[in-house]
Amino acid sequence: MKRLTEYLNSNFIEAANSLRPKRAAQRIIAYVESYDDISFWRSVFNEYESDKIHFEIMLPARNKLTKGKKQAMMNMLGKAYGKNMIACVDSDYDYLLQGTTSTSRHMLENRYILHTYAYSIENYRCYAQSLKQVCVLCTQNDSEIIDFKEFFRLYSQICHPLFVWNILLYRKNDTRTMSMLKFCEIVRLSSFRVENPAYSLQQLSYRVKHNIALLEKQFPELKEEYENLTKELEQLGILPDETYFYIQGHHIMNNVVLRMLQPVCRLLRNRREEEIARYAYHNRQYSNELSSYRHSQCDVAMMLSKNTDYKSAPPYRRLKKDIENLLETIK
Repeated sequence: MKRLTEYLNSNFIEAANSLRPKRAAQRIIAYVESYDDISFWRSVFNEYESDKIHFEIMLPARNKLTKGKKQAMMNMLGKAYGKNMIACVDSDYDYLLQGTTSTSRHMLENRYILHTYAYSIENYRCYAQSLKQVCVLCTQNDSEIIDFKEFFRLYSQICHPLFVWNILLYRKNDTRTMSMLKFCEIVRLSSFRVENPAYSLQQLSYRVKHNIALLEKQFPELKEEYENLTKELEQLGILPDETYFYIQGHHIMNNVVLRMLQPVCRLLRNRREEEIARYAYHNRQYSNELSSYRHSQCDVAMMLSKNTDYKSAPPYRRLKKDIENLLETIK
């Protein structure tokens, strides 16, 4: 009996030890910009971990609270990036600037710096094809009120010409004529009507066309450069239908997507509660069912911030290709 107990204890300890992180795997330290980036990059690298490779995601400084893109790219530890140490950052405009600034050159030329291609991780969380699922998780109602994919295709097409102007001027180091703040103010959703989504797009189109006319009048000599940049951006994967991936992420999340999702989810909840009222046999059942339903709901902004259903997005596929190329150099 004693031997059996010892055997069981030994096996238990062996099993418990196997739960510890595997030390034999090659460790690749990945420095990221901030706390929010840790969960995103963890979900990215999960696909590539094995008994041979393990990623450890860290902030850019061990003993400080220093964060940010430049800190992640500089590496606060003072060690050179390489096969066992990489940086993972938001692309911001640096991918689109294509080396016209020192930060852009550094990010694009160093193969050990991975970037999102989309402006930031927030753009991924706003992936149009995932937004219906976000609504379902928030409301427990699978009804389809709006075609998010089509809406963002039209939104992107409307924004694209002004977006090209924005990038063109930034490449010329003119950040005042059409600053990112001004551009985001123009392409926000000033209002959103669930019963008439086209109204928001009409208002957006009016603002964009008005500002394009002003820029064309102010910079007639840039017409050819504008046309060339439009073609170049398409070669970089920035298609008119997908412009929303490359506009400032917090703006897309807060001033476009959430302005849509909040009223959509409100309507979905109201419809579900009307069903409960209609089908309840008596007041007590109605009260219990309504209470249960309301406890099952989630905050829209919180659910959107946790969204991970973006792995079929075009920029994400380019990011995966970069990771696969990086791992080839590590073998």
